[in-house]
Amino acid sequence: QVQLVESGGGLVQAGGSLRLSCVGSGRTFSNYYMGWFRQAPGKEREFVAAISWSGGATDYVDSVKGRFTISRDNAKSTVNLQMANVKPDDTAVYYCAARAGVLIGFRRQEEYAYWGQGTQVTVSS
Repeated sequence: QVQLVESGGGLVQAGGSLRLSCVGSGRTFSNYYMGWFRQAPGKEREFVAAISWSGGATDYVDSVKGRFTISRDNAKSTVNLQMANVKPDDTAVYYCAARAGVLIGFRRQEEYAYWGQGTQVTVSS
């Protein structure tokens, strides 16, 4: 299995930027399809973005397209989420998740086996 630890959350003003990172350990990081999810207070956890093992394919929920960028560095066992032009609606706990294999296009949380503990992102208006 793989262990995931997120970092980079915090308080940011609307229109600002923030970079989240997730470091994996325990298994070969490149064997995993990586995703970011978020959960706002009182809401269900939702898919945000995902990236294939090579970084060649990415997927975004419509609400963050053009504002967020997911990337990975397999040599450092890291996946990042660069958040730009953030909005108050982006306020949530952000979770990193991993799914073994080379298939892509997974957006449901039950399709991911491994999760980090989450990092809080708060966007002030």
